Amino acid sequence: MSIIEDPSLAHLLAELHARSDAQLAALSAFTQRRASDGWTPTAEEVKQFVSDKLVALDRDKAEFCYQLGRAIDARRIVEIGTSYGVSTLYLAAALRDNIAERGGAGLVIGTEYEPQKAAAASAHFERAGLSRHIELRQGDLRETLRVIDEPVDFLLVDIWIGVARPALELVAPHLRAGAVVICDNTDLHRSDYADYFAFLNDAANGFQTMTLPFKGGLEMSVRRYV
Repeated sequence: MSIIEDPSLAHLLAELHARSDAQLAALSAFTQRRASDGWTPTAEEVKQFVSDKLVALDRDKAEFCYQLGRAIDARRIVEIGTSYGVSTLYLAAALRDNIAERGGAGLVIGTEYEPQKAAAASAHFERAGLSRHIELRQGDLRETLRVIDEPVDFLLVDIWIGVARPALELVAPHLRAGAVVICDNTDLHRSDYADYFAFLNDAANGFQTMTLPFKGGLEMSVRRYV
C-alpha cells in the first residue's frame, strides 16, 4: 500500500514501478555482458538501450524521500536525473502536501538530458495533476542548473555515477544550512563514488553524511553549514 494518500497518484506510481521492475532483468543482462565479455558498447548503443528504461528509484527509497520531504517541509527541491519522472512524482507530492498543510509555495526542479524521456515525464506529471509544482528543464545539467533562484532544501541525486560529484558541486552553493542530499546506490558502487565522497568529506563543504541500509545503500547527507 502506498504512503501517498491520493488513489489516482498511487495507481500511476504502482504502474510505473511495475514497468521499471519488469526491465531489471534486461538491465542486469546488459551490465553483466559488459563485465564478463569485456564488451564495450558505443555511446549510441548505450543511448539506444536505455532510451525506454525507466531506471526508477526503488519504491521504498522513493517513499523515504517523500517522508523526508514532508518532515523538513521542503519547498525548493532539485532532482538530478529525472528520467521518466517516477521519483519526481514523490517529491512533488511531498511539496503539494506541505503547501496544503502549511500554506506558502514551492517548486521541484528536475533535469533530464534525453528529450523523449523529458516528454514522457511531463506526460506523467500532467496525468498526476502535479505539473504546476514541477519545472522540468531538458538539456545538459551543466546548463539547466546554472540558475536556481532560491535556497534549496532537498537534493536528490539519481544519475550516472560519473556525473554525481559535478552535479553536487553545481547545486551545493544553493543548498541552505540544514538541507538534505540523497544519493542512490552508494554502498553497491562504493569505490566508483570515491570522488563524490571526497567532496562530502571535505570539511570545507560543510556536510555530514551516512549510508542508510536500503538495498544498494542510500546516502543521506546534511549540509551542516554554508
